Amino acid sequence: MSMAWVCHNVEVLCVAQEDGSLHFRHCPVFPQELADQLLHRMADEGVLNDRTVGIFQNPEHLRLRRAFIQSSQLSAEAFRLSLCPHKLQELNASHVHSSITISDVLHSLTSNKLCRQGLQTLLMDGLRLYGEAGEESLQASFSMLRGLKKLSLAWTDLDDRGLEDICAIPMLESLDVSGTNITDLTPLLNCQSRLLSLTAHGLQKLEMPTSSFILVLSKLHLLRHLDISNDRLVMDRDNLVQQLVERPGILPQLVSLDVSGWRGVSDAAIQAFVEDRPGLRFIGLLGTAAGGSELLCGDGRLKVAGESSLTQLCEALRRYSDRESFIREVLAHLYSHTSDMEEPQPHILKLVLAGMRHHTDSLHVQLVASACVFNLTVQELVLGMPLRLLGNVVQQLLAAMKNFPNHEQLQKNCLLTLCSDHILQVVPFDRYEAAKLIMMLLGNQEDQTVQRMAVAVVSILVSKLSTEEIAELGAEAFIMKQLLSIVQQKASLGVVDSTLKFALSALWNLTDETPTACRHFIQCQGIELYMELLESYYSESSIQQKLLGLLNNVAEVEELRMELMNEDLVEHILSLLINPVVEVDISYFAGGILAHLVSVRGPVWSLDAELHSTVQEKLHSSVLSWSSPEHTMVSYRTFQPFYPLLHVSQCSGVHLWALWAIQFVCRQNAPQYCNVLQSEGGTDILRVLSSHPDTHSDVKSLTENILKILERNFHPTSSGTKCANFISVS
Repeated sequence: MSMAWVCHNVEVLCVAQEDGSLHFRHCPVFPQELADQLLHRMADEGVLNDRTVGIFQNPEHLRLRRAFIQSSQLSAEAFRLSLCPHKLQELNASHVHSSITISDVLHSLTSNKLCRQGLQTLLMDGLRLYGEAGEESLQASFSMLRGLKKLSLAWTDLDDRGLEDICAIPMLESLDVSGTNITDLTPLLNCQSRLLSLTAHGLQKLEMPTSSFILVLSKLHLLRHLDISNDRLVMDRDNLVQQLVERPGILPQLVSLDVSGWRGVSDAAIQAFVEDRPGLRFIGLLGTAAGGSELLCGDGRLKVAGESSLTQLCEALRRYSDRESFIREVLAHLYSHTSDMEEPQPHILKLVLAGMRHHTDSLHVQLVASACVFNLTVQELVLGMPLRLLGNVVQQLLAAMKNFPNHEQLQKNCLLTLCSDHILQVVPFDRYEAAKLIMMLLGNQEDQTVQRMAVAVVSILVSKLSTEEIAELGAEAFIMKQLLSIVQQKASLGVVDSTLKFALSALWNLTDETPTACRHFIQCQGIELYMELLESYYSESSIQQKLLGLLNNVAEVEELRMELMNEDLVEHILSLLINPVVEVDISYFAGGILAHLVSVRGPVWSLDAELHSTVQEKLHSSVLSWSSPEHTMVSYRTFQPFYPLLHVSQCSGVHLWALWAIQFVCRQNAPQYCNVLQSEGGTDILRVLSSHPDTHSDVKSLTENILKILERNFHPTSSGTKCANFISVS
């Protein structure tokens, strides 16, 4: 935590130098390991650049040995000034996002005698060999790094000339030249007396005859690790792998061999090769069709990356997370292996997540991986997954949805996983950003299944947001338009389905205590639409409740109440209030709208005066007739909207509606709501109302009931004694 804070507050802790670089104002002597970790963390967090790397220009206080600058944004000059004065033993400069070249790195390192002699590990994957001047820009050679033991130049433009130079490094033991421009591996014979590890994955420009290639390998007697896998997963027409494994006595010290991607290798040949080398601990067989025998199952000491079993697939996911073509192949097989899982497999989900993170720009990887994620988290399986892991998976799914907004199947895969109560209710992730993203993507989708899932997810997400987050989301007018458009579409067809219900729920939650969202609702002709829906869905109580709930939210906003002052609308809502057949859930919200409209703080009554009197009268009589439903009808974060309705100047019907609501939730959850009343000063408001001489007797009675609930909640001992005595007597 401390390291992360320092990384993100470097500017605060530093002063700028004349060249723009930063130096710490006060810097103790850091333990060397801590300095290494700080640099690594800055690179990981994306804050390492020409300016911030300046803090390492002081090698007396920040001493580096293992420098990690992978994927950072550093120039050659900043690299030279800040890192090369250190006694570096390891450097990972892979995929640095700038014009820095391998030539630049070599020149800077070899200019320091300590680095020339002491550097043991150098990783520069993904960099260009030369600058714009071509070979003329090469000012140093690899062979000048006298102490170098491990070198990785995968996916660079390294050529045969560069390989000759590399093979002159006197202590080289490990070399990775995957995906380079090398055409001939013969220079490797110059280091046959010391080379222990060779990774030559995806050498598509190799021009050596198969016989010459195998001859070179046969002379590397000390080799313990060999990777000649093919990233294109093609048929081995020259039988390279077959000839290699059938050659007697070749590579006797081998501990790991990777031949994945060469199709057409026989199980028998691989098995014989393994049996002759008892020290072998890993073999890569993905895409070869080999690996079905018991010896190659991968459950014992010999680990196998292949597709014949779940064990082999997991090993492949571990080994090949950075190789896109292999990951695609693995995930395709994994999907079929996980289609009927019975037990949660968090370790597999973690491996799938790693593959997704390594290849965020690959549609194919994200598509198949998202399908695997669904298989691994479907139904009860999700309950057995660690919450933090699930949170990371959700964030990755959302990133995939954002990166590929127009791919219908990918959107569907991700939403299928997200449509889980456990994920939406319990798993930690940014629900605000998720709801906003899904609503943005919803506009691109015409598929009814995708639309249904998206609306369902958004509806639940909105219900989990804080008041502040709902206010921010409600300020986005496009979300209101999108949801109302879906409601309009469903209403025009006269259907009652889950999409309509979830859209109405989302709108209801979105407008809760959010005046801005209520204004957007009105501006989008929401009131006119809801008036139509109240009539067309008159017999659908679940729809009616959601419609009235939102209109009640609008009615809570004083300056918007005039928008509801429509005679047809008021009369319709009044009919729902007084109809004895209508459920209490609906009558309650109808009463809330009317209570706000006839409130003394409501708008000037512009409708028929008799209607005004009728509303006041029916509010009083209707509330008294309500019986409390057993289910949880409504919940509140605060009672603030009710307090103005409890002012002594309000009519009794308005008083009774607000009091009934407070009493209902207090009975449902006394500890929570009694505390809300107490902390907001609601208790004092109730006492004033109860003691006022003009207060109606029915209002006094209901007020005193609530005060008794409060008393029992805050003094449970006395009430508990009375209860015990009563039970004893009976």
